Amino acid sequence: RRRSWQMRRDGPALRARPNAAHEAVARLEKAGVPVRVITQNVDGLHPLAGMPERKVLELHGTARAVQCTHCKARSSMEAALERVAAGDPDPACESCGGILKSATVMFGEGLDPVVLGEAVAVTKACDVFIAVGTSLQVHPAAQLAGLAADHGARLVIVNAEPTPYDDRADELVREPIGTALPALLERITAG
Repeated sequence: RRRSWQMRRDGPALRARPNAAHEAVARLEKAGVPVRVITQNVDGLHPLAGMPERKVLELHGTARAVQCTHCKARSSMEAALERVAAGDPDPACESCGGILKSATVMFGEGLDPVVLGEAVAVTKACDVFIAVGTSLQVHPAAQLAGLAADHGARLVIVNAEPTPYDDRADELVREPIGTALPALLERITAG
């Protein structure tokens, strides 16, 4: 665990910044369009781009927080890493002294049923479902694209490679996400 904390402290993950696609989604939401983000990414870039956290469903959790394996208390990764930088090689939970881990879903762990349930509800109710930068092969998240189409949503897939849901899509975009998504969102809201 000590080596893992050092790798997190010295690694580039928490220095990542939102790109044009993240910012385009946030602009769309700020313009009054009802937007929800369902993501498998753990990078926390949608909230950093300006999306309200309550409108972002992080299916696999977030690397920007830590969670106690015993009492489930959550706090910021930044605060835990500050403790590491100050000399604590394996910071414990400040509530109960338990072991802290990244607030991400680890291999073998199930998704949070509340977050997944909310994602399913949002998916069933949406008018447009845009799957961006995903192979649509990691389940249960991959099934959301088909679920949206089954409930009458327009399905748009933005991905460099083919996916198992391409035949269900109303539109396929094979261009770089950073330029394709902002243009797509502008076109969708204008039309």
